[in-house]
Amino acid sequence: MPLKSQLIDRICKMLKHLCLNESWIILFVLGIIMTNFPFLAIFNKHETVSGIPLLFLYLMIGWPISIFVIYLFNKAVGMCEDENEKGEKKVRR
Repeated sequence: MPLKSQLIDRICKMLKHLCLNESWIILFVLGIIMTNFPFLAIFNKHETVSGIPLLFLYLMIGWPISIFVIYLFNKAVGMCEDENEKGEKKVRR
């Protein structure tokens, strides 16, 4: 089984335990926390990595990672809904 479908299967199993609205709220709160004072203060230093300021690097790497996590979450929700629809069709027949 490919790594991508294993990851989606795990996310799908986790979603069965969480309500969909609760999961979106968790992602929203996590995004707010990651862009708020404690984390920004940690990375707001005069240090650079390959000439790039640490805060800029944190924001430019963190933003695509958060978008990717939301994409995976959305994909898993869609796959779970598709599986549920297939299960309901089998039960109806």
